[in-house]
Amino acid sequence: MPYTYTVFVDENAHFMDAEERYRIGEFASREEALARCRGIVDRSLAECDANAGAEAMFKSYTTFGDDPFIQTDDPDCRFSAWDYAKERCQELAQQK
Repeated sequence: MPYTYTVFVDENAHFMDAEERYRIGEFASREEALARCRGIVDRSLAECDANAGAEAMFKSYTTFGDDPFIQTDDPDCRFSAWDYAKERCQELAQQK
């Protein structure tokens, strides 16, 4: 059964405000949707100061960053922007 993967973005600065949510688009594969979500988080993290450390980067992201998610009927498609951001903050901070 083919699934459709629709990516939406909430803004952490407007937590729980559905009027600030926007739709990125539909994707034919889980991999495409996941890649798009990761790219959105990576762009948000690029605006954070990696020199401040992983914790500070993550706090900045969860306060102001874009929080993408995938809407689909595929039970195997899971993505947490915050979990991904936490991992990336650790990686980026270690690279500095």
